[in-house]
Amino acid sequence: MSQHRSHAVVVFICCLSIVSLAFGVRQSFGLFMRPITLDTGWARESLALTFATQAFTIGLLGPVAGAFADRWNPGKVLMLGGGLFCVGLLTMAGASRPSVMFGGGGLLVGAGLSGCGLPLALAVVGRIAPADRRSLWLGVATASATLGQLVLVPLIQTVIVEYGWRVAVLLGSGLGAFIVPLATVVARSTHAGLGRDADQSLGETLRGARSHPGYILLTLGFFVCGFQVQFITIHLPAYIVDQGLASSLAASALMVIAAANALGSWIAGWAGGFCRKRYLLSGIYGGRALLFLVLISVPLSPPVMLVLSAGIGLLWLGTVPLTSGLVAEMFGPRYMATLYSFVFLNHQLGSFMGVWLGGRIYDATGSYELVWWLTIALGAAASLIHLPIDDRPMARLVTNRG
Repeated sequence: MSQHRSHAVVVFICCLSIVSLAFGVRQSFGLFMRPITLDTGWARESLALTFATQAFTIGLLGPVAGAFADRWNPGKVLMLGGGLFCVGLLTMAGASRPSVMFGGGGLLVGAGLSGCGLPLALAVVGRIAPADRRSLWLGVATASATLGQLVLVPLIQTVIVEYGWRVAVLLGSGLGAFIVPLATVVARSTHAGLGRDADQSLGETLRGARSHPGYILLTLGFFVCGFQVQFITIHLPAYIVDQGLASSLAASALMVIAAANALGSWIAGWAGGFCRKRYLLSGIYGGRALLFLVLISVPLSPPVMLVLSAGIGLLWLGTVPLTSGLVAEMFGPRYMATLYSFVFLNHQLGSFMGVWLGGRIYDATGSYELVWWLTIALGAAASLIHLPIDDRPMARLVTNRG
């Protein structure tokens, strides 16, 4: 194995581990909604605003983290993000007022995840992966997120039940601390030339993206992904309990989503290697809308909820390797961290709206019904938006390849 290939494999494995830890802890936050509000007496909207701000902070600071990663060393950005993530979780664990929870769980955790979360790790993987296997590698990296979710969600749920939510948050902080040494390995294994195969400046690439119709539509469509995924992540556990089902089923539903997502993300990444990614994305968004319609239309029972969770999981994060793969396909991997971060910013704006509106509408009406219908309508719109995407590579990139 060549030295370049060995560096790429080491970085790939470390990125998979970082994604598993960061995503696994973050995906457990929905389990804290009821325990924290019941323990503190805070309104559900207050905690929803914290988690919504976290999502938006990830997106807002993502392009900054991406630019530093593209110009500097991505491993060092991952290290800084991991450190901030742990500090934010420690602040959450000790929060006695909503403002402290907002600062720790919203701003600090959000800032940390902008530097050590899935977008930056995917950008690193996209740069080091062989061009003919990039879509598959991105699919595997996305699927690794669910490994952390499968292991950490039931673990954290158990700790919440046995020891309380504050101890569970401290556990999350301890697990997140492992991101720092893993990122150190990435920093030492990543050099200036790794994955940089296009002779173009960041400014030229950004100007090209701004005028590229496919990039604009892709960015608009990713808003819907954020809205749907974060609404489900944060509010589905509470929704399940509100329907008279057990809280243990809420954790089981998240686990089933994670398990099915591991398969769904891998399939999406594999299929993206030989199918038009825009058509696959259109199908995923349309499929989500249909599943959500079924979820609110049939009587829920544990078997029905688990079957629907499996369906949701198969379509859960399959958008990620396809969307990030399209960015690399259209503009090359050189500045993928920055370009994908701008797309992801709109994703996180959708995440903010999904989480916050879920809490706001629930507190105002005592029901999530209006948000479910909005989620369905957005899925149908996103399915249509992706069909006309112009996925041809940027002209300058084609010239360089020639």
